[in-house]
Amino acid sequence: MGIARVAVTGSSGLIGTALVRSLRADGHEVVRLVRRPARSGDEVEWDPRRQYVDAAGLAGCDAVVHLAGAGVGERRWTEAYKKEIRDSRVLGTAAIAEAVASLDVPPKVLLCGTALGYYGDTGSRAVDETAPAGDGFLPSVCVEWEEAAAAAEEAGIRVAYARTGLVVAREGGAWGRLFPLFRAGLGGRLGDGEQYWSFISLHDEVAALRHILDTESLAGPVNLTAPDPVTNREVTAAMGRVLRRPAFLHVPAPALRVALGDFASDVLGSQRVLPTRLLGSGFRFAFPTIDTAIASAA
Repeated sequence: MGIARVAVTGSSGLIGTALVRSLRADGHEVVRLVRRPARSGDEVEWDPRRQYVDAAGLAGCDAVVHLAGAGVGERRWTEAYKKEIRDSRVLGTAAIAEAVASLDVPPKVLLCGTALGYYGDTGSRAVDETAPAGDGFLPSVCVEWEEAAAAAEEAGIRVAYARTGLVVAREGGAWGRLFPLFRAGLGGRLGDGEQYWSFISLHDEVAALRHILDTESLAGPVNLTAPDPVTNREVTAAMGRVLRRPAFLHVPAPALRVALGDFASDVLGSQRVLPTRLLGSGFRFAFPTIDTAIASAA
């Protein structure tokens, strides 16, 4: 992508912060969507709950990257918070899609960050972008989330869905919580440890997002996950190995269910997801294995 103007929602989150930094380092102009009145020329006001976007602020953008959404693991899954998880994604995506579709000169691409939660629990079965949606709360949210971008597709904009795995990073997300525990020697497997975790390093996540922006053939779902998913037991061993700390503890499934409520089913669920379309489009991972991904973040 040549020097471009790119709008980003969720720019203060783990992935958004890294993406904005990467784009600006290469000379791209970044416009950040913020949930308050804009205070500078690089900000655009929006309110996903009210489905409001200052569409005029998106004029001239070559691409829009939509990463905003309430954190899945931030709180216990009460019915109220499950509604917030859904609404923040579905209403926000619909607002962005309608805003870009309304422009006289729309962006060339709308890249929506979604999630591997789309596939549900796949057990030990490997799946890729050709697999159908799974069953349960998160798959149903992911289906609605992606469908909410319909207005942009109907306007002829290339729309891609970056279905992201567990991002290996110190700064946040699931691994942001794991690193301090393992460094303190308090790490261990969760449940029986046989559930697959589809992971991706933060470096590769950002590189893959930028690859999608640059690759005109990529539309629809694209899995952003390393090519070799591993079990939680293997993650535990790799964390201990890379960080040189003991990792012998074990959190049994019943204790997780008491502590996390409905979210425990996601932690204990197994997702063995492959990045078929990403690899087929020529993308190459800098940190393809669990050891190298952990080392890149440590």
